[in-house]
This record gives sequence, structure tokens and C-alpha cells, in this order.
Amino acid sequence: MSTPHVIVVMGVAGTGKTTIGPLVAADLDVPYAEGDDFHPPANIAKMSAGTPLDDADRWPWLDAIGAWAHGRAGQGGVVSSSALKRAYRDRLRAAAPGVVFLHLTGDRSLIESRMAERKGHFMPTALLDSQFATLEPLGADEAGVAVDVSGTPREIADRAVAALRRYDTGRPTPA
Repeated sequence: MSTPHVIVVMGVAGTGKTTIGPLVAADLDVPYAEGDDFHPPANIAKMSAGTPLDDADRWPWLDAIGAWAHGRAGQGGVVSSSALKRAYRDRLRAAAPGVVFLHLTGDRSLIESRMAERKGHFMPTALLDSQFATLEPLGADEAGVAVDVSGTPREIADRAVAALRRYDTGRPTPA
């Protein structure tokens, strides 16, 4: 990319945010931050018990991610966050104007099979339905790109970086 954006890798659980995010960050030569690390212990306990988070649970988490992204403004970075609702993305944009979203998308059965193979992650497969029910895909007016998660992590990351570069070069210059 020609300018140092902060990229928020978003999508439902199991799309590979934690796998693809570091690959994209390395390709762009910027730091990566794992969004799950911003969750307070109460959120992790709730999800580990199979209980979906509500908006009140998510606001402090999103604020922490937004603060990290704000601190990286002008320097670039990649951070993961499910960012499932437009309101969540709006909150991130309010904290860090100029963030660009990389929406990892895919077939539910593929995502579920990948979730089932994960070891030691607090998010159970049982919450996948709630994730898809909550998901509001990127709007046409939102800064970002969508990339399918079929293929190997390297193939997905390559597609993501290419899409981000196309997006960056195709954007109009601010007046």
C-alpha cells in the first residue's frame, strides 16, 4: 500500500483473523496486534462458557482496539477484531479515522470445520450461528475490502494484500 493505513482484519470467528492478520502485517511491514488480547477477562470467561457477548461487553474491547489503532495512525498496523456490526466499525473509525477493514468471508461449513480443528481457543463452535446472525457485511460506503477465506493461509494473505493495494490505489485523494 502506498500510505500507512491501520488495517482491521474482521469477520466471524474461525475465518482466520489470527492467522491471516500477521501474514498481512508482515507483507506490509507493519506491526500486528491480536484483537483477542484486548478482551477483558470477563469477556473471555463469558465466551468460554458459550455465552455470546452483548454490546455492553464489546464497547470497552472496541475502545481498546480503537486506542491501539489511533496510536498507529500514520505509521500503519494490522489488528484483528470481529467488527461484526456497522456500529462496532463506526466506533473503531471514531477512535481511529482512516482505518481500513479487511473482511474475511467464507462458506459457513468451511469456517465451522476450521473452528473445530482449533486447539486451545476460547471461542466454541456453538457460537458460530450467533456470529453469522450478528454479521453486517461492509457497506459500499465503508473503507475496506472483502476476501474469501478458501485456500491456504498464504493464498488468502496474498489475495488480501493485493485487494488492499488495489483499494488503496483506486481511492480518490482527499480534497
